[in-house]
Amino acid sequence: MSIAGGIHLALERMEKIEGRALQIFTANQRQWRAAKLDAERIALYKSRWRESGKPPVASHDNYLINLAALDEQILRQSVAAFAEELKRCEDLGIPYLVMHPGAHGGQGTERGLIRLVENLDLAIETSGVQSVCVLIENTAGQGSSLGSSFEEIGFILQNSAFGNSMGICYDTAHGFAAGYDIRDVKTYELTFEKLDRQIGLNRLRFFHINDSKRELGSRVDRHEHIGKGNIGLQGFRLLLNDPRFDLHPMVLETPKGKDLREDKENMGLLKSLLEDGRRCQEAVRE
Repeated sequence: MSIAGGIHLALERMEKIEGRALQIFTANQRQWRAAKLDAERIALYKSRWRESGKPPVASHDNYLINLAALDEQILRQSVAAFAEELKRCEDLGIPYLVMHPGAHGGQGTERGLIRLVENLDLAIETSGVQSVCVLIENTAGQGSSLGSSFEEIGFILQNSAFGNSMGICYDTAHGFAAGYDIRDVKTYELTFEKLDRQIGLNRLRFFHINDSKRELGSRVDRHEHIGKGNIGLQGFRLLLNDPRFDLHPMVLETPKGKDLREDKENMGLLKSLLEDGRRCQEAVRE
């Protein structure tokens, strides 16, 4: 949700679509410099969060950040910006910071991952923050992006000095574009078996629920409204009714306008899929 007019207003926007989980940017996601959060804005957000029933909230890191960058200036800016992201989350009481693993820029996947881990650790050390869980988001694999495979994400978690305290955020559109199919029972189970083997299902803390404009394995990151893309309704029905993920926060990152009409439609459709699954489970028990 947008934070236009104040971070606390994102919670009101969440309530307008009857949401129960939220993701925000804590500052402009396309600028290096972020305005400091003063005590009044922090208190207003926390008060509004309590009034909303204390929903699970994640922040997404700045799109400019690339902790695997070859350019030393960009790398320095990225480390400083990520450290600030962690501090803002701590100030606001936001428990999760979702991050894109960055891009290797031509140095190769292995070297890029090593560079990413080194600078991710440096950023966390620089921040001095221990209360925020960093969530590595899987990517579509577009260009030289890192983190499109479960093996790459597993490498980050296994080699970071802070890996034991990190988790992952699974984006359905990114996973599909990277070649992980969830469109029927067989492929759905196979995908999450692979995730469990390479990363561990216990590391999965958050979901981005998006359909994909592009086909399976396209490696192109284009989000689509639920049921209107190449994943289709059955994949989301399986995910929403998987008892392993009953308590996992899930948020939409589909295209939206200021009136949130698209979000309301997507939310209504997702809730209907959840109800379909429950009816099927009840029929089986009977």
